[in-house]
Amino acid sequence: MHDDFDPAASAERVRRWRLVLGNKAEDACAASLGGGPGTVLTGDDARMDAALAALYNRSDEGVEDLGGRRGATLGASAPRVARWLGDIRDYFPASVVRVMQQDALHRLNLRQLLLEPEMMEAVEPDVHLVGTLLSLKDVMPDTARETARAVVRRVVEDLERRLAQHTRSTVQGALDRSARTTRPRRVSDIDWDRTIRRNLQHYLPDHRTVVPQTLVGYGRRSRGVQRDVVLAVDQSGSMASSVVYASVFGAVLGSMRTLRTSLVVFDTAVVDLTEHLSDPVEVLFGTQLGGGTDINRAIAYGQSLITRPADSVFVLISDLYEGGIRDEMVRRVAEMTAAGVQVVVLLALSDDGAPAYDRDNAAALAALGVPAFACTPDQFPELMAAAIQGRPLTAWAEQNAADG
Repeated sequence: MHDDFDPAASAERVRRWRLVLGNKAEDACAASLGGGPGTVLTGDDARMDAALAALYNRSDEGVEDLGGRRGATLGASAPRVARWLGDIRDYFPASVVRVMQQDALHRLNLRQLLLEPEMMEAVEPDVHLVGTLLSLKDVMPDTARETARAVVRRVVEDLERRLAQHTRSTVQGALDRSARTTRPRRVSDIDWDRTIRRNLQHYLPDHRTVVPQTLVGYGRRSRGVQRDVVLAVDQSGSMASSVVYASVFGAVLGSMRTLRTSLVVFDTAVVDLTEHLSDPVEVLFGTQLGGGTDINRAIAYGQSLITRPADSVFVLISDLYEGGIRDEMVRRVAEMTAAGVQVVVLLALSDDGAPAYDRDNAAALAALGVPAFACTPDQFPELMAAAIQGRPLTAWAEQNAADG
C-alpha cells in the first residue's frame, strides 16, 4: 500500500478535514503531514477558514469580532460584517452564501446589523433576506430604509425576469383555450386533441382514421377582461417568502389586460394593495409581517370584490391558523364555490415547502372540494392555468403540488 501512497492526495484530504474540523484540529492535521503547528492552511484557504470560524466556531475570537460582542458598537461591527460577507461571496457558491447568511442572522444575532447600509450593500440578496428586511422596515432609519428598498428591488427584478414571461404566456394560453367553439373559423383554430377525443366513436379501423364529425376549436379572443383574480395573502411570520412571491405574481397578473387582479394582505386587519400592483416593491413595503391572523375577515373582503363568480379565481395563501371565526371562514368558502368561484388555497407559495399549518381547517376545506397544498413559484403559472380552465384542483394538487 505504501507504494501507492500519493502525497498530493493525502495533503488534499488533510486540507479538507482541517476546513471541516476548524482550528482546533490545526496541530493534529499539521502533524499528520509531518509539519509544525499552523502549516496546513495558507493564502485563500486561511481566509476561507477564518470566514467559517467567524460564524461556526462560537468560542473563537472571530465570532466575538464579527458579532460586535465585548462591548463593540453596532457602527464598529457593521464594516467587519460587510467584509465577512464579501469574503464568503468570494469563496463559496451563491447557494452556500445564502445558507451562511441565514445562519449568521440566527447564530450571531446580526438582525440589527441589517440596519446598516454598508452591510446591506454587501449582502447577497435572496427571498429570505427580503423577508427579514421587511420585518425590520418600520424600525429602520431613513438611510437604511432606502438601501433596504434597493436590495428588495434587486430581488424582485430578478424574480420578474425569471417568472414573468412564463406566467403571462401560460395564463393567456389558458384564457384562450377556456373559450371553446364547435365552429372554428380556421384550421389553426381547431383543438385537434379535443376534436379527436370527441370523435373516437367515429374511428374507422379499416382506414385507421377518425372521422371528425364534430370539430372542437378555440373561441375568438376577447379583448376585454375575461377573468377576475383575487389574491389574499397571509402576513404571519411563517409566510414571509410567500408574501414576496405573491407580490411579484400579483404584479405580473395585474399587467395582463385580460385579467382584473386584486391583491390584499391580512393579519387581524385587511389591507388592499391593488393600487400598488404596478410596483411589487411598493406592495412589499406596504405589508406588515407578523402579528395575528383573521382569515375569515380576509375572505369576507375578497368576496366583496367578486362580481362575476363564474369568471373569478380566488387564491388564499395562508397556513390556515385562524384567529377569527372559523365556522364563518369555512362557510364563506362554501358560498364562493357554490356560486361558481374557483377557490385555490395555498399553504405556501415558495420553494420551502409547506410550513406548519392547521390540519383541521385544511381537512374542512378539502371536504368542500378545495384542497390546501403548497406550491412552488415555478408551478404557480400552471396552477393558475388549471384554475382558469376550471379543472379539478384536487387531481392537480396530487400530481404537482410541493410536498407538504
